[in-house]
Amino acid sequence: MIMKPELVKRIKEYFNLNIYETKVWLALLTKGIASAREVADLSGVPRSRTYDVLESLEKSGFAITKIGKPVKYIAVKPTEVLEKMKANTMNDAQEKVKSLSTLKDTQEYTELEQLHKSSISLVKSVDITGSLKGRSNVLGRLRELLESAKNEVLICTTVSDFEDKSRILVPALDKLAKNNVKIKLALSGDSENIRKVSSKINAKVKTTDTNARFFITDKKEVLFMVTPEQADEEMGVWLNSEFFTSSLTNIIDFSLKNGNGNLPQTK
Repeated sequence: MIMKPELVKRIKEYFNLNIYETKVWLALLTKGIASAREVADLSGVPRSRTYDVLESLEKSGFAITKIGKPVKYIAVKPTEVLEKMKANTMNDAQEKVKSLSTLKDTQEYTELEQLHKSSISLVKSVDITGSLKGRSNVLGRLRELLESAKNEVLICTTVSDFEDKSRILVPALDKLAKNNVKIKLALSGDSENIRKVSSKINAKVKTTDTNARFFITDKKEVLFMVTPEQADEEMGVWLNSEFFTSSLTNIIDFSLKNGNGNLPQTK
């Protein structure tokens, strides 16, 4: 049996198998039912290793041992393997989330927080600047910013970007409003969509012509996007600088109060 190297490579990656496991499973799928010797001949895996590999595949749910002699193995259908892997992944994820949810109650986590606080106190605020690459990292930092806001939040972005991040933004803004945090929201884009967003968050929305996208909290921290909306990978810059952020907020406030909504354009 000639196995295509590209197929072996892809199956190995998709199903998280090693190279021998992949070749043995593919050989077993070809035969349906086979002995270890037949599998070894088909797969090209040394016979001395085939027994261990078949046992490993059996434990992982890729094969079943047929009762009787000589001992033979039955290939489990790929659909069944896939469903089992999905179920196992879900169970593992739930267990991981459960474990992480109790982490804050441990002494080790308390020590981590103390270490971070002690190090932050030694760092100048102007030095706390970071680049963020990838949607998940951007959303994670955005969530942190909004959750830490005490007095006010200023968001200037496109309505499509707001809708894209609504899973984070809508519940966060609702919580901020309940905590009497002042919310300033300036959106650009389709007026009907802006009206819909305004009704969802029960807040007044200013319109602007800029395509800039940034999020400011308490005139101290800002997260601004440095890539276009349709970029393959979203990138942002987070800056903790009260001087810069306060100045930027004042410029935006002045523009919005004068009603022109013409903030500087970004390329």
